[in-house]
Amino acid sequence: AMVKAMDESLGITVPVALHLDHGTYEGAKACVAAGFTSIMFDGSHYDIDENVAKTTELVALAHDHGLSIEAEVGSIGGEEDGVIGMGEVADPAECAKIAALGIDFLAAGIGNIHGKYPANWQGLNFEALDKIHNATDNIPLVLHGGTGIPADMIRKAISLGVSKINVNTECQLSFADATRKYIEAGKDLQGKGFDPRKLLAPGAEAIKATVREKIELFGSANKA
Repeated sequence: AMVKAMDESLGITVPVALHLDHGTYEGAKACVAAGFTSIMFDGSHYDIDENVAKTTELVALAHDHGLSIEAEVGSIGGEEDGVIGMGEVADPAECAKIAALGIDFLAAGIGNIHGKYPANWQGLNFEALDKIHNATDNIPLVLHGGTGIPADMIRKAISLGVSKINVNTECQLSFADATRKYIEAGKDLQGKGFDPRKLLAPGAEAIKATVREKIELFGSANKA
């Protein structure tokens, strides 16, 4: 029997995805079973043949359960779960191989990195993006490491085929900043201000504000 998707069981009515980011092969399978609505299998650390084999299997599993699936070619730079890479550029031929497997989205490095961008970052490689987009039959592309990329570069990337942008560090920084201000103002020492629901509320609101900004920047407002 098919597991009831988690968004349904939580009574969510707006079109959102509960998405696994950078999933392992086993992790992707577990999330399908748990009722996620979307998975990403990151086989970028395998050689291309093994990435193809595992992605092929997970595409069938995801689509059998009505999930969308994202795959990755080449590593995304920066630090993600302890692995550090330097803003790599994916090979368009390898991208084409993975895109042809029936995935819904493709994550491919175009000089983007996770976390904070270093001062000497070269910027996004739009020539590479164009080549990858052409080689993959205009499949929706995913830009990881969206934090710290200038707004004009983000808009240009969207115009060249990027359909999903991952922003996480910026949300975490907003949260930390608002939480720091609350504690530095001594609000946790007033009344029941130490209650986690009160202590963490300004951070949660700050994340919402950051997400609203991103929805505007990405051109997603009122598109649901």
